[in-house]
Amino acid sequence: MGEWRGLVMATMGAVMLSGCASRMAPAPIESRTIPGASAPSIKRAGGGPAAPSTPAAPAASATRPSAETSSNLAPDGFYRIKRGDTLIGISLDHGVSWRDLASWNQMDNPNLIEVDQLIRVRPPAVTAPATAIRPQETRPMEVRPIGPIASAPVSPPAVGGPAAPPVPGAGNTAASGAGPQGGSGTVAPRPPMAAETITLSWPGRGQVITQFADPGYKGIALSGAEGDPVLAAGDGRVVYSGSGLRGYGNLVIVKHEGDFLTAYAHNRSILVSEGQTVKRGQKIAELGKTDSEIPKLHFEVRRAGKPVDPMKYLAQR
Repeated sequence: MGEWRGLVMATMGAVMLSGCASRMAPAPIESRTIPGASAPSIKRAGGGPAAPSTPAAPAASATRPSAETSSNLAPDGFYRIKRGDTLIGISLDHGVSWRDLASWNQMDNPNLIEVDQLIRVRPPAVTAPATAIRPQETRPMEVRPIGPIASAPVSPPAVGGPAAPPVPGAGNTAASGAGPQGGSGTVAPRPPMAAETITLSWPGRGQVITQFADPGYKGIALSGAEGDPVLAAGDGRVVYSGSGLRGYGNLVIVKHEGDFLTAYAHNRSILVSEGQTVKRGQKIAELGKTDSEIPKLHFEVRRAGKPVDPMKYLAQR
């Protein structure tokens, strides 16, 4: 019995020692974090929470313009409509006819335009039609016996010495059938250069009561009485006549050579119609005060749609 009691006591002592050892040295804890999830807090043996591991900094994303910013931009040759715009005003600001704008943008009703609508303000590029290639006609082959080869006749030299060598760029591409870069030889003609200036006559006989100031007043104002004649300042074509542009009253716009337009506003009556050709000094309207507090002639000169000082183009009185 004494031996069994000693063996039991020894066994119990070994078990207690192994338990203490397990409490004193806890097994290490491995923390695994799911990508994208927050790191869980791990309690230490001392009781305080362990500091979470610092997540890796995300890669810097490329800076891109917001959709709102990019939506306000208009490609070259186009215009994005803003609140308060009219097709007449847009045509005046770009130096073109409103009818051309309607045609280029296939507008059935030019009065129906919407804010943020993108419209073309330059004529679309005209693509030349491709030349139709006809299939080569097949003819029966004719067989002839080979005869003596005659020498080709030599043309006599031109009178006055040998012919001069061709000058590059002097119209030789049509004869050779190939252009300077080996193309088809058809050279597109360059568009005529816009006139740098224009000389205009006075559209009314009144005195200047308001000077040009841009931004501000986009033309000059001439005094006068209702019914005084309003004269075309130069030869041209009427591209607008009506009262569709707010603040201008009864308005006439004439297109001249180059990129020049002239505008005549606040008329009592209009004597010309759109598409009509007018001559310098021709009576086109009668002075009035439509959309104006006093009778006056508001006169503008625009080059490529940009207002310019009319005094720089009017002849001296």
